Amino acid sequence: MERLLKMGPSPHIRTKERVEDVMYDVVIALLPALAAATYVFGLRALTVTAVAVLSCMGTEWIFQKAMKQDIAIFDGSAIITGILFAFVVPAYMPLQYVVAGSFVSIALGKMIFGGLGHNIFNPALVGRAFVQASWPVAITTFAYDGSAGATVLDAMKRGLPLDSSLLQGGNPYVQALIGRMGGCLGETSAIAILLGGAYLIYKKQIDWKVPAIIIGVVAAITAVAGANPLLHMLSGGLFLGAFFMATDMTTSPDTDKGKIFYAAGIGILIAMIRLKGGYPEGTAFAILIMNGAVPLINKYTVPKKFGEVAK
Repeated sequence: MERLLKMGPSPHIRTKERVEDVMYDVVIALLPALAAATYVFGLRALTVTAVAVLSCMGTEWIFQKAMKQDIAIFDGSAIITGILFAFVVPAYMPLQYVVAGSFVSIALGKMIFGGLGHNIFNPALVGRAFVQASWPVAITTFAYDGSAGATVLDAMKRGLPLDSSLLQGGNPYVQALIGRMGGCLGETSAIAILLGGAYLIYKKQIDWKVPAIIIGVVAAITAVAGANPLLHMLSGGLFLGAFFMATDMTTSPDTDKGKIFYAAGIGILIAMIRLKGGYPEGTAFAILIMNGAVPLINKYTVPKKFGEVAK
């Protein structure tokens, strides 16, 4: 009887699909980006990712034990948080910072709200914000092929030539597309992220309109501002954030109209931070800000009930 009446996180919709099915679809979709990161950064990419995943799973186990919840560290949610956190930090960040950021991602980004399905903010980005506030030098020290330097976004922000950045020589668009440049571990290869995003769209795990609007708005604003829209699209965490973080079911709006406002807001904030803010990249902050606006967006975009009389 106890097993029969067990209830999982809302929404409660009858379906054969389980939480594990959704989560492991996302894990599969992240594998091309992990393969690209391993190609660019070597075994260090796997080390950072493994440390982040194990730290997230261990933290979740501790909190579930303390909160007397069922142990569900293999449902895939902690694994995704670990991979995404690893993807938004530099490959050569000290591992103790990776452990600390992973702990905060689960503890403050997820479990403090009650666990899976209850968190307000994207957990991996909560961990990244903590690391950025605590160790700003470590999270902005990028390297590629044994040399440290500026990312493409940083070079464009400071008006430096692209050949002074961590972008390999040759056609800059091709190199940015395949990921032959320095940056955070999972941000470098746009084509790998696109492959994973296409898989999630095919599996109907995400709404294609959200990443399309975010990327389109960033491209439009940067073009109007006289920047290079294509490099803004292919560089930094735009694709990773648009496909894998802004589309998180728990922290994004429930309504179709709400998703449009949400995605447009993220795109505007990313472009404004990149063009006018103090940081060359703004994807993480933009998504966290709009995560906080989701309850308000849901409230004012609820569709009219059938038979409701207009006021």
